[in-house]
Amino acid sequence: MVALPPVPPIFAKAAGSFLAAGAGAIVVIMWRLREARSAVSLRKIIIPPLGMATGFSMFVDSAFRVPWSWAGIAFLTGAMVLAWPLLLTTRLELQGQTVRMKRSSAFLVVILVLAAIRIFARGYFDTILTPQQTAGVFFILAFGMIVIWRGKMLFDFRRLTADLETSAA
Repeated sequence: MVALPPVPPIFAKAAGSFLAAGAGAIVVIMWRLREARSAVSLRKIIIPPLGMATGFSMFVDSAFRVPWSWAGIAFLTGAMVLAWPLLLTTRLELQGQTVRMKRSSAFLVVILVLAAIRIFARGYFDTILTPQQTAGVFFILAFGMIVIWRGKMLFDFRRLTADLETSAA
């Protein structure tokens, strides 16, 4: 029997990152499918970005800090580039007396493509930044994306609930 050579540590690390990113994508997809079945509320729109904002505490540790210009570029990339597919595939609609999220089959594709972009970009950034700095940059990027996405959802929710209150009066 021929013995296979050992797996180099760099590939073992990449495999772990790939599996973790894949598991994260699956969790987001499951969460999104579950979320689409329930009514949307102001609380459900606002809590995720507020909860995520606590992650900025990682920057208390100097190992996670990056230059302000990098943070600005990461935030703007998330807000102006990566948020657009989410904005285009998320629709709120009024169903009776409740606001619900309309399902979009494209949303699942968007989540998978965003996960793939994250995996490949992270592989590149891991070669030029420390793992902590890479985590910080990707956190800021994701925060920019979620703030814009949830902000648009909040705007749509307010518009729909104002229409609901107007029709009830």
